[in-house]
Amino acid sequence: MDYNPIDEQLIDAVSQTFKALSDPTRIKILHLLFHKECSVSEIADCLKMNQSTISHQLKYLKQLRLVKNRREKTMYYYSPDDYHVMNLLEQTIEHSKHTR
Repeated sequence: MDYNPIDEQLIDAVSQTFKALSDPTRIKILHLLFHKECSVSEIADCLKMNQSTISHQLKYLKQLRLVKNRREKTMYYYSPDDYHVMNLLEQTIEHSKHTR
């Protein structure tokens, strides 16, 4: 099998994704969105967190294209934008359940 080195730009993108997944608040948000589409207020209610904190984290996740939103009148609803990463997160959660 031939080894093909990863270019620096791709390494940076992978690193940014793992950085996003390393934050407990973002893990909670992504895990919730994996199961259902939510508005900011729904996420805040489910996670018992401040809406401004949720909005800040969603902005970060959207910049990395991990979540997307759709507008319905005055509300924005968020859902996963990259199921590769979502599946990685869910597999990691399942793995962690078995290693505790």
